[in-house]
Parts: sequence; C-alpha cells; structure tokens
Amino acid sequence: MVSRNASAYERELRYLLEGDAGSVRAYARALPPPNRSEFEHVLEAPFLVIRGAGSLGFDLVALRRDYAFPLEVKASSEPVIRFTAASGRAEAQLAAHRSAVQRVGLTVLYAYRRIGRQKDEPWRIFLGSAVPQRGVLKGVCSHLPHVSTTAQGHGVLRWDEGMPLSQFLRYAYYFEAPAAPTPP
Repeated sequence: MVSRNASAYERELRYLLEGDAGSVRAYARALPPPNRSEFEHVLEAPFLVIRGAGSLGFDLVALRRDYAFPLEVKASSEPVIRFTAASGRAEAQLAAHRSAVQRVGLTVLYAYRRIGRQKDEPWRIFLGSAVPQRGVLKGVCSHLPHVSTTAQGHGVLRWDEGMPLSQFLRYAYYFEAPAAPTPP
C-alpha cells in the first residue's frame, strides 16, 4: 500500500538532500557507521532542492553546480510498488517523466521510502529513464538500478533492488570530485 501521507516523506528527503543538520544527523544516527560519512558530505555541500507541483509533475528537483535531477517520491510499507495500482496514474506519470527528461538530456530518479522498516536504510533510489550521455549525471546514473518492468511492460519498484540513499550520495559526491582515482 502506498502511503497517503507521502508529503511527509517528500519533506524528509528534501531536508536530507538540503543538508538540514537536525534531519541529517537523526537519519544518519540509525545507519551503520560506514554509511554515516556520506551524510557529512551533504552537510558540507548540500543540494538546492525545489518542490514540484501538479499531478504529473516531479515531486522534487535537486540541483548541484554541475548537474540536476528531478525526483519522484514514493512511500509504502510494502516491499513492492506496482505502477498499475491507483488506476495506472503512476504508469502515466512515469511515461510523462521519461518524455520530459529525454528532451532536455536529464534523467528522472525515483526515491522509494520503505515505511516501518527498521533494520535497513529506509530510502532506495532508482533510475526512471535512460542514463544521460555525458557529464556527472552519466557517472552517477550508470550505477543506479532501473525501475523494473513486469512481463506486461508495467513499471514496478522493488525496494530490495534499489540503491540505498547513502550509496547514491557516495557516487554523487565521487563523480563531482576533481580527479578521483577509482569509483567507490
């Protein structure tokens, strides 16, 4: 079941990416020590995050000096979100997002917040469109798992297949850093 109060999770992700010190430290406290350091980078070099609006618009857009990515935020207590639920609205939204970002050379990311899961990091990141052809975003997105597709061609998010937010941030800061020797 997808949460009806997804805006609370949208705000949570926004505060994390913006480097809100209280939100970042509270989130990082629950993580294993090796994953906490990724959130220190966010405190030092936060994203500018803009909230989107509209029924088929993006929930958030995160901006950095060299790249930007629109985000669609989903939250559920279930391990799988099927885009055919809710009359296929999410399926139409995925198609609209893919079309919009393809025209301008960006990509759309899906952030899936698992509700009530205590033992693992609750946020997972997925690539919702093609990997960009160049730039920092190409490096970051080439490592992301794609939104899965069912045998019938419908989108589906499987939380277990997603990249933890801390790992995504590790890639984002790695590919932005000058002259880093090898990927993490």
